Amino acid sequence: MKIHNPFRVALVATLGVGVGLLLIGSIQALSTILLYVGTALFLSLGLEPIVGWLEKRRLPRWAAVLVTILGVLAVFAGIILAVVPIIVDQIVQLIGQIDVIVQTSNLDDIVEQVRQWVQTNFPGINVDQAWQYVQNWYTSLDVGSIGGEIGGSIITILGTVIAGFGGAFIVLILTIYFTASTPSLKSAVYQLVPASKRPRFIDLAEQIVDSVGFYVIGQISLGVINGVLSAIFLTIIGAPFPAVLAVVAFFFSLIPLVGTLTGSTIIVLTCLIPGLGGGGGLFGLQSPTLALVAAVYYLVYMQIEAYIISPRIMNRAVSIPGAVVVIAALAGAALGQLLGALVAIPVAASILIIYRQVIIPRQNER
Repeated sequence: MKIHNPFRVALVATLGVGVGLLLIGSIQALSTILLYVGTALFLSLGLEPIVGWLEKRRLPRWAAVLVTILGVLAVFAGIILAVVPIIVDQIVQLIGQIDVIVQTSNLDDIVEQVRQWVQTNFPGINVDQAWQYVQNWYTSLDVGSIGGEIGGSIITILGTVIAGFGGAFIVLILTIYFTASTPSLKSAVYQLVPASKRPRFIDLAEQIVDSVGFYVIGQISLGVINGVLSAIFLTIIGAPFPAVLAVVAFFFSLIPLVGTLTGSTIIVLTCLIPGLGGGGGLFGLQSPTLALVAAVYYLVYMQIEAYIISPRIMNRAVSIPGAVVVIAALAGAALGQLLGALVAIPVAASILIIYRQVIIPRQNER
């Protein structure tokens, strides 16, 4: 192929590359804002089934949106007024306890207690060699600098918490706006589709919106159940900082597949640390017995959640094969971290709807 004007072609190609780099840089610069918008849109789709349920109870659209928004605001205000002060106080206590343990305690004595407990309860296990590895690893650490970093990170953590609540407030405002304007937004999107194909497109879009909405509600419900049950259980057994650990259980339950397991592991490991608590509750359990009881509870809970709670809550969402769930969650986490992992499964469900109702019927007609 003969190029008649090489300079013009090179200029256009250079400008194209420059525009592409500019777009990539703009996306990176606006990543936080895009994260807020994506989260708010995701949550607004989760609120849409609630608005639809209220509309079926003969409430007008504006009243259903108002009731839903007031409910969200009430939950948000309740979390701030009731839960946040307790969580912040317990986080400060937790950091202070860890700082005291690292700076003033003999960690060899603490680990020796764990070693003796293992030998007493599991006499068949030879822990001497493992203990030697632990000692060698511990002596290689600069404990003093670690303690200084932990003690000096309190202000940073508090600043991060404040910034997080600022971002949560922005997401809340955007969620309210998207929820109130969902019909107009959908109508604007539908107008872009040719009139001959618009009814079919609207039908598929509504199915996708319903699927995403039920998934969001189901995932949040699982998180609330795990958080509430964790708060009750950890308070009964006298675990350290039950409010903080209950919040950990709630947020990690929002992550598909590995969220509950990861949150449970963090809680059990926290209960395993001597000096952070224990001896309270109804049974006066001490670490590491406290951690063992917590581990048994979460093993049982994960089975109940997987086979009883989750199927009942997610029964209205689109059924997705297990392999697709794993691949979608991993790909979403790699591309968008936590939000990507949360959004990946509804996106996979949407693709499955298109695959089953559009691609397969067209192939069968040929």
